[in-house]
Amino acid sequence: MSIHVHFRAVAASEIREDHTWLTAYMWKAWDEHVDECEAGVATSIAKVWDAVADLYAAAADAVGADADAPWTLPIYGGRPVAHGAGADLHDPPMIFMDPPEVSLAADFLAAVSFDGLWNSAGTRFGGRGPDHALFRQEYLEHHESLRSFYAQAASWGHAVVKVVWA
Repeated sequence: MSIHVHFRAVAASEIREDHTWLTAYMWKAWDEHVDECEAGVATSIAKVWDAVADLYAAAADAVGADADAPWTLPIYGGRPVAHGAGADLHDPPMIFMDPPEVSLAADFLAAVSFDGLWNSAGTRFGGRGPDHALFRQEYLEHHESLRSFYAQAASWGHAVVKVVWA
């Protein structure tokens, strides 16, 4: 079984913050995921998105930064979209980021050096063993994908919808 977090940029005026509507929208987008990634309107991370968020948080901790600042935005930033009153906000986890938050995430990712992140916290995620270079490369690819995606979404003034598919 594969599990992904799916990021999709969209003009805020084109969507509704309604869980049922967004679920249908995101399923359609997932069906077109490869083309949308090539167009710069989508990206995804399989299985390790929580570890990518942990890398950002650990690096923030290592430099004494506010852990609630933009370090949290790329993966978990935004607000949950509920099924309805009293609904479990994490079934499936769906998050909406408004354009100002998208811009903050893009600014953070543009400003932070991956080498700086990895040097301050990477050993927690890839160890120092023979697979260290493979782990580093995987995290670098996720970081660069997020950097490019958020930069594009911010330049368009778009919102971002995130959902976890299992």
